[in-house]
Amino acid sequence: MSFGQGGASWGPGGGGTPDWAALAEESAARSRRRKLMMIGGGVVATVAIGAIVTTAVVTTNGGGKGDSDKSASRLPAPADLPEDTSAPAPSFSSVAPPPPPDPKDYISSAAKDKAPITVEGFFPGKKLTMGDRVHLKGATNRTTNCASGTQGALGSILANNGCRQLIRATYRKDGVAVTVGIAVFDTESRAKKTVDQAEGGLASLSGGGVDTFCRGGTVCRRTTNSYGRYAYFTVGGFLDGKRVTTADKNVFAVGDDLTDFTFRQIHRRGQLQASQAAADPNG
Repeated sequence: MSFGQGGASWGPGGGGTPDWAALAEESAARSRRRKLMMIGGGVVATVAIGAIVTTAVVTTNGGGKGDSDKSASRLPAPADLPEDTSAPAPSFSSVAPPPPPDPKDYISSAAKDKAPITVEGFFPGKKLTMGDRVHLKGATNRTTNCASGTQGALGSILANNGCRQLIRATYRKDGVAVTVGIAVFDTESRAKKTVDQAEGGLASLSGGGVDTFCRGGTVCRRTTNSYGRYAYFTVGGFLDGKRVTTADKNVFAVGDDLTDFTFRQIHRRGQLQASQAAADPNG
């Protein structure tokens, strides 16, 4: 049986009832193919997006293996270690070195103060310069009879405390003369005791261009000091016999220069002996 021109024919020989089961199966097959294509496209898209993300992550982290090698090459090299680690480590003594000798120890007792005692050792040269002040040296004297170089009660005080010798030197400047004397004892305590008991004073020493001064009751300036086993004294005044008052600053200036210089000379004596002891502790 046929329907119009070009119409489809169903059944064997183009006639009869259509095969509905075959048509339904064919329609279902087409539907499955469309689903697979859609699902497959989704998988492909997912894979493509994943690849893009992976590429972006790798690129953000500095690229591939080549960049990692470059970063590794920029790392600092490990420190060189000594080949021989058996050598002993440096050691440091926990014992502190002894302190240097105290110069005063060497001028406080005859047991340590062994350097020669001379006039030139204490009063060297022909003049004494202190700053811009120049004092000319006159006569000098050294004696073991300490009382012979004193006035008043000082002589017996020196003798009673065991004075071993007395050294004197006179200096002059601008009409002023001052005699300085150093009395030597065995110990520091004897020198201090002498200063505490001191009365009277040192006798001025004339000569060497200096006339007699500070004798016959003339008022003069006197000082008394001690350092270590040495007591030292001054007597100073005007060469013309004028009496000294507290207003006479020039007399005080010359006397102060001499007492300062004498202290330094005694201290220097201790320094020299302390330095020798430090350089040769077994000497």
